[in-house]
Amino acid sequence: MSMHFVSGATGKTGGDVVRRLLAAGHGVRTIARSVEKATALTAAGVDVLVGDGSDAALLARAVEGVDKVVVIYPNGPEQAELERALLDASVAAGVPHIVKLSSMEAMRRNSNPVHRAHFESESSIRESGIAWTMIRPNFYMQNFLPNAVTIRSEGRFYLPMGAGQAAMTHTGDVSEVIALVLTQPGHENQVYELTGPEVLSFTDVADRFSSVLGRKVEYVDQDPEAFRQHLARFVKSAWQLDAVCDIFRGIREGYVASPTDSFQKLTGRVPRSLTDFIVDNRGLFSMA
Repeated sequence: MSMHFVSGATGKTGGDVVRRLLAAGHGVRTIARSVEKATALTAAGVDVLVGDGSDAALLARAVEGVDKVVVIYPNGPEQAELERALLDASVAAGVPHIVKLSSMEAMRRNSNPVHRAHFESESSIRESGIAWTMIRPNFYMQNFLPNAVTIRSEGRFYLPMGAGQAAMTHTGDVSEVIALVLTQPGHENQVYELTGPEVLSFTDVADRFSSVLGRKVEYVDQDPEAFRQHLARFVKSAWQLDAVCDIFRGIREGYVASPTDSFQKLTGRVPRSLTDFIVDNRGLFSMA
């Protein structure tokens, strides 16, 4: 039985990767910040070390003897530092393969701090000598979950995207590909860019919601400054607030990724569509 270290195991994508690995009979180790966060993972069969993910000694214990390491960290000002610490521990322990959850925008020319952190982390991993796999999704469909309140109550959602478009990615497809890379051979030094099956404007998104929910849902093109002020009520980190608003500005100004066939080549199935996502979450978006 193989053993994998999965960072971010208490999050959405990392948690789904863990569930897939356990279901397939693989061992999983992770780090949790508190006993409370560790409880459910331990009960599920995960080997959990409790402590700070930046602790070099703890990281050394966490990656000792593992077959592959998965790098999944939330976007934030400490992201690059945390990912570098995990990489250094993996190199020292002789880990043979690192899988990093990155971004399609992880390019040298991008100055957005989220994209820059991913680019710098990818570069360090490539230079480390360890075999690697980069998983690069695009704009997540799950970004619409915070809009459920106004979709239910008003039949509207508010975003500052203008006429921008996106080839949206389902997080379930991302975790499926990560689990596949961890449990199958032959993915060394590969980049997998993951998108949904189509490019959609946000008016198209509203039409998909309308069709599934059976009532009219409208996209309201929100003023970017008004959106920023609204988001600041929930996002207290200035770093994260600036990063999100800059990403959305790029979409508004015309950046759009083309759909890829990576998911279909890897799994033999088409990626999940936005309609699939809405159907799966119909209860959250439907009126009581």
